[in-house]
Amino acid sequence: MLRQPDVEEKISFVGTETVGNSPEEFTAFIRSERVKCARIVKVARIRIE
Repeated sequence: MLRQPDVEEKISFVGTETVGNSPEEFTAFIRSERVKCARIVKVARIRIE
């Protein structure tokens, strides 16, 4: 569905990019993003109040 031209056009209009990948690839992406964000939170000393 994400590769349909009308869907891609609507999604790109709001400044995002479609990515169709496997559940395993998505899991790996989320894990890498969590690691990256954890580093940012630690370096910036971000705390929840």
